[in-house]
Amino acid sequence: MGKKSKRGSGPRPGSNRAERVAARKARQAAAPAEPSRPFAGLAAECDLVALSVFVSSATAVLDLVEPGPPEPELTSVIPSDDAPAVEVPPGTRNRVVLATVLPGAVSALTRENRGVTEGIVALQTDPEPEDIPAALGVAIDWAAHAAPGGEYRGQIVTEAGPALTDVLKADAPLDITVHGDFDWWFVAGSDIPADIAAMVQRAKDTILPSARMHVDSGVGAPWWVDAGEKAHLRWVRPESEDELMNALARLHASGRLTLGEGSRFAGSFRTHGLLVPVFDLDVERHHEEWYDALDQLDTWIGDALAQTGDLSIEERSSRDGLRSRQVTLR
Repeated sequence: MGKKSKRGSGPRPGSNRAERVAARKARQAAAPAEPSRPFAGLAAECDLVALSVFVSSATAVLDLVEPGPPEPELTSVIPSDDAPAVEVPPGTRNRVVLATVLPGAVSALTRENRGVTEGIVALQTDPEPEDIPAALGVAIDWAAHAAPGGEYRGQIVTEAGPALTDVLKADAPLDITVHGDFDWWFVAGSDIPADIAAMVQRAKDTILPSARMHVDSGVGAPWWVDAGEKAHLRWVRPESEDELMNALARLHASGRLTLGEGSRFAGSFRTHGLLVPVFDLDVERHHEEWYDALDQLDTWIGDALAQTGDLSIEERSSRDGLRSRQVTLR
């Protein structure tokens, strides 16, 4: 890649960084002592958790607070280097895309794509930052303003950097594109050296077929994955762990913690402050065949969450069993 750009790495006039640092420290001091939810307060929290923990290859254009360039007009669903370039007014920030992982597990990079400077920011990096939202906020800000051909490895994260909520619209959902390869690492039509192509193929071979599912209520982020001998549903949920665990215990005790024939509740794991129930599924069934059962389970979970009374003896026994099968992921 080209020489690293220093654009976006230093203070800009009117940034009010001292005020932002003081406000962030006040928020941190007021935060309750509970498992960290780095993406709390964002409409996309559950998807951000999924993309940062277990989704292999996916992207989403970010809706930032700062206005961005116009989106290119699509003339085909197939990317092409013959597509028309976009006119971008001087001083406009870059188009920023969120991704699962980038080559070398770097934090971000920039490139020229059809006349627009495009920044790509990864959630899965090496090393993983200690302060995830702060590091992601800085990476997004860098990707939005750096010149094309730059690469960012998290080397300029400081307290004075922008918070995630300073750059990302809190109420914006993610329109996620799931990929079966890593060809999106490169601009369409670009020449890829043979050694790089081999690396990309090896990365592609690790991808398991996945799909982001949706429920009528819109709650959480259910992800289906074909793991070979069986399929799984991992459902990132936004409720507190205790509330969700009680709801799952009520369903388990009544025999409703299921997606029906061909499914089995496998357990749950904690990650980024959220609880993720996991179901084993019949691998012979396409993910779209599970929608009716998923909506039914979502209704049952909603009803169970609405119950405020004490758990019965059977429900407490179910909760103890469910908790004994939990694991915690970073």
